[in-house]
Amino acid sequence: MWHQVLSVGIVQAVAQISPVTQSVRVAELDEPAPASQEPLRLVDRPMPEPTRDEVLIEVRACGVCRTDLQLVEGDLELHSHPIVPGHQIVGEVIAAGAASDWSIGSRVGVTWLAGACGRCAFCRSGRENLCHDARFTGWDRDGGFAEAVVADGRFVAPVPDGVGDVDVAPLLCGGVIGHRALRATGLTAGGRLGLYGFGASATIVLQLALHQGMDVHVATRSTSEQERARALGAQSVGTYDESPPQPLDAAITFAPVGSVVIDALRAVDRGGTVVVNAIHLDGIPAFDYGLLWHERSIKSVANVTRRDAAELLELAERIPLVTHHQQYPLDDANRALADLSSGQVRGAAVLVPGRDGIRENATRRR
Repeated sequence: MWHQVLSVGIVQAVAQISPVTQSVRVAELDEPAPASQEPLRLVDRPMPEPTRDEVLIEVRACGVCRTDLQLVEGDLELHSHPIVPGHQIVGEVIAAGAASDWSIGSRVGVTWLAGACGRCAFCRSGRENLCHDARFTGWDRDGGFAEAVVADGRFVAPVPDGVGDVDVAPLLCGGVIGHRALRATGLTAGGRLGLYGFGASATIVLQLALHQGMDVHVATRSTSEQERARALGAQSVGTYDESPPQPLDAAITFAPVGSVVIDALRAVDRGGTVVVNAIHLDGIPAFDYGLLWHERSIKSVANVTRRDAAELLELAERIPLVTHHQQYPLDDANRALADLSSGQVRGAAVLVPGRDGIRENATRRR
């Protein structure tokens, strides 16, 4: 085995990579289109090089998020193109900039938050998720639908040894933002929580809430998801328009549908809070002020912080959190998005470039 230095004085080292590895395979988006039309294009790009604070990560797994789908299908306007989606990245550091604290071989996770200014009032008060100059993985800079990715080393998180790559990936968006949403409810042990929608993020929040001693009601149209929620420990289940057995102290909505917010608002008790966990939401229908009166409130959660990620990953190993996922090879990124769009994914979709994916790439070019 040998080491190849990509840029003298900038990169510390690249471990165990063949000298013929000059490129990396990515699934990039140039123009949004329905997932059924396979908008991602598989291409080979030059191997990226990390600069001063960056790290080069060999991708071991990358979750496929509904935000990726919204970006690919045009619900979210592209910030740049072509862009490589993917912001739930687990991998190994294989090169690091001169100012980076990461060591070669470190196992790390990359989340939605790719960077922030560090100087504004939001950043200085621990709310870097609200920074006007925040940048986002897979939207402002290339993400993890790739064999390798460069990330700002100051915004990656250490991944605990006790959790597998494919198990961690779905936690890095839905899990982290779900953790933030749960904290935003202000509930403690004994609180009555409603989860409106029951996809990958809600599955993780259910486990977090039960660990903290809350009573959980799950609302979803899917009877199979209702059964799954019961199996995971939900005290009650129902559809969106059905009232829970008791008024809720708080609710979190996950569906990108405004009417679900109103359904949750109807279900919360006086003084209750509805937290909207969505980056994109269609219009909230007009509703009678009586639903909001008596100090009920609606609030959103936006993005995540490094603290959120660190806390969630520590809980993932300690509880431990269980994720449900379907694996897809990188070459099937379009199929993963199409399955997510059509509701065919149970749990979370995860792209797996393949063990030693970069080395396989090298082999193809011999």
